[in-house]
Amino acid sequence: MTRFVFITGGVVSSLGKGLASAAIGALLQARGYSVRLRKLDPYLNVDPGTMSPYQHGEVYVTDDGAETDLDLGHYERFTGVPARGSDSVTAGKIYSWVLAKERRGDYLGGTVQVVPHVTNMIKECILNDVDDGDDFVLCEIGGTVGDIEGLPFLEAIRQLRIELGRDRVAYLHLTLVPFIASAGELKTKPTQHSVRELRGIGIQPDILLCRTELPLSDEAKRKIALQCSVELGGVIPAEDVKSIYEVPIKYHAEGLDTQLLRHFGLPSDKEPDLARWENIVERVHKPEGEVTIAVVGKYMGLQDAYKSLDEALTHGGIANNVRVKTVWLDAEIFETDDAALHLQDAHGILVPGGFGERGVEGKVKAATFARTRHIPYFGICLGLQMAVVEAARNLAGIGGAASTEFGECAEPVVGLLTEWERDGEVETRSAESDLGGTMRLGAYPCALAEGSLAQKIYDTTEISERHRHRYEVNVNYMNRLSAAGVSFSGMSPDGRLPEVIELPDHPWFVGVQFHPELKSKPFEPHPLFASFIEAALKQSRLV
Repeated sequence: MTRFVFITGGVVSSLGKGLASAAIGALLQARGYSVRLRKLDPYLNVDPGTMSPYQHGEVYVTDDGAETDLDLGHYERFTGVPARGSDSVTAGKIYSWVLAKERRGDYLGGTVQVVPHVTNMIKECILNDVDDGDDFVLCEIGGTVGDIEGLPFLEAIRQLRIELGRDRVAYLHLTLVPFIASAGELKTKPTQHSVRELRGIGIQPDILLCRTELPLSDEAKRKIALQCSVELGGVIPAEDVKSIYEVPIKYHAEGLDTQLLRHFGLPSDKEPDLARWENIVERVHKPEGEVTIAVVGKYMGLQDAYKSLDEALTHGGIANNVRVKTVWLDAEIFETDDAALHLQDAHGILVPGGFGERGVEGKVKAATFARTRHIPYFGICLGLQMAVVEAARNLAGIGGAASTEFGECAEPVVGLLTEWERDGEVETRSAESDLGGTMRLGAYPCALAEGSLAQKIYDTTEISERHRHRYEVNVNYMNRLSAAGVSFSGMSPDGRLPEVIELPDHPWFVGVQFHPELKSKPFEPHPLFASFIEAALKQSRLV
């Protein structure tokens, strides 16, 4: 029997519902239960695929090619359970599906309304595509209580409690207990108001997760429990921690998992196995060294734009028992400044993906600096493409080398597949928008060359990685680039699409067309990031 936990938030946004959901999933796994996690976002976009990274952070891509909210990355990193497209639902999807049914005549001429048609569709999305072996489904409701667009989602989960029963549904509400410095105390009133708003909708929370900078006193807990009609044991402090990987341990210490199991009438006396989380926290807090990684990107105004990348670098540090100091650099600065001014202290240089022309020449210069100074270089997606452009210009002597993504060019070493090869078709998974229709999205296989650095890192010749891009390296330039010293060590199985490049005469120079950061986990660091940080550590010892 699958049980459902609905996680809502109040007072302010960015309290960490996604992280809380992921940590709860990890705790339930540590007690031997299977979990699935879902995100319900009230915004009207069909998915975040066409949204600016500054609006909603990174776009997290699943194996089946769905462009989803970044919280699904938290879910995967904490539980290891691969997310599916069905685990990410937006109001835009809900309304589009309802309207499509109306156009087909499925409602038999009836008046289409938010209740019951929209709420029924939401419930259908929550209950569908759940495996028989899933003990718990954790559903995070995006936004905050009181948002107009979120009301249908809250109404849907209110109805599910009635339909499924209390023994199968629990409500967990994440709220804020702020510290007011001038008064010198924590204030519980925002939490009281948030719960009152939720109760006005018809939802009585079973557990309150209270975000706070300082320890929550017993008196404050009693006050919150009394005013919010929650058991005292259901008031759980969520105090700030130094590392997000401490959260499952802290939640258990405060009794969150115990309280949740008691709500469902499940045994809670056996202690969970948190050994792997304790080991991770130990490595994070007591590293044996430090490396500096320069990330040369274009969305530096919001760190969530590179959330999975940031975490994957941390995981690479965990694998090597070192702290990774990340220096975030806007690629545009290299178009006016000498790269050495910003990169000379870096032990490794990483150029991530991105779309659009802004900053691309800066990324090319970062690749040049890494190649000529023999500093470990890791190019991801656009970072691979700009490394190819750099090698074409400076190693192969192809002066007009560029990408057609940024306009017409004399030597299109990077471009759309249809621009140079029209025979045959390459399978693509289209995003749910016109803008995404030409993209390669989701997991695709790749064959690695025997004896290559990539093959040694992965310890296999067959891999599968997630993609999100439109443009490809032009295979018609492979011979000239190979003659100049570029090794194409990873190709699509049909040999038509370059996936991995290396410079064999360089200490560590690897570019990949896919996004390995999407599959990295703290307890299972991605091999490319582990190897990159290892190379950076060797570089740090040479300086």
